[in-house]
Amino acid sequence: MKRILPTLMLCLLLIQSSLAQAADWKAVERVFNRSGNSQGEMFKITFPRSDLDIRLDSIRIEPGLALTSWAAFKPMGNGAMVMGDLVLLETELSAAQKALIEKGFKVSGIHNHIAKESPSVIYMHFGGEGDPVQLAERLKEVLVLTSTPMNVPALKKTSSALAAEQASIESVLQVKGKQNGDVLNFSIPRRETIMEEGMEVPPFMGMATAINFQRADENRMATTGDFVLLADEVEPVVNALVEHGIAVTAVHNHMLQESPRLFFLHFWGVNMPENLAKGLRAALERTNSKI
Repeated sequence: MKRILPTLMLCLLLIQSSLAQAADWKAVERVFNRSGNSQGEMFKITFPRSDLDIRLDSIRIEPGLALTSWAAFKPMGNGAMVMGDLVLLETELSAAQKALIEKGFKVSGIHNHIAKESPSVIYMHFGGEGDPVQLAERLKEVLVLTSTPMNVPALKKTSSALAAEQASIESVLQVKGKQNGDVLNFSIPRRETIMEEGMEVPPFMGMATAINFQRADENRMATTGDFVLLADEVEPVVNALVEHGIAVTAVHNHMLQESPRLFFLHFWGVNMPENLAKGLRAALERTNSKI
């Protein structure tokens, strides 16, 4: 009996800790007045820039293709860590950057993801540590300095018109995708464990290769996203994409202290969906991804 009691007490403490953490995510949702998504102990919330009219040539870029800010939380000690990416107009960059720093966040990357879009869009990566609700409150104070819609986003309806394209792309990529309104999203994790400052950073927190598709016209689709790469994978992936008519638009960091060292490669292509998928599959095969 003496041995059983400490075990029961430990179990109760673990259950209480788990419940407390779950309550924290609900509290985070209340701060932003919107629902997020959980995976295990982690939590992610997104902010589609539906207010923006961003075009590249004749294509109006959907928020789900390349215009969604996000923040992902993970328990750390008695609090949480958060990391994410803000989608900003150039006119919003200075105020958002200043506010992030003043509110205790670290800025780890500022750069483009696509190219020749109009108006120009800047992506700012950030991280922070502390009480999750306080982190959420401070992040909201940053977001309201931009035109990011803070109202509850409308539910995205699946499009039956994308069913044929999805089946064709999945067949070539050999990866299952997910429909997000008029956009197809694919997430492909790496095989390595990614660490930063002694903590694991799982694929759910931005460490998975993201590939997105949107209809460009009656016959073609546009694709963009980012590959998560080791240094010796960058050149082979660049070559594979360019050989298949997909432009590499940026190569840069999203974090500062991760191990192994990662490079994030962004791309843009417009073609028949099967042709795009062949190029992306060729690039994936040159990485240590779970394919």
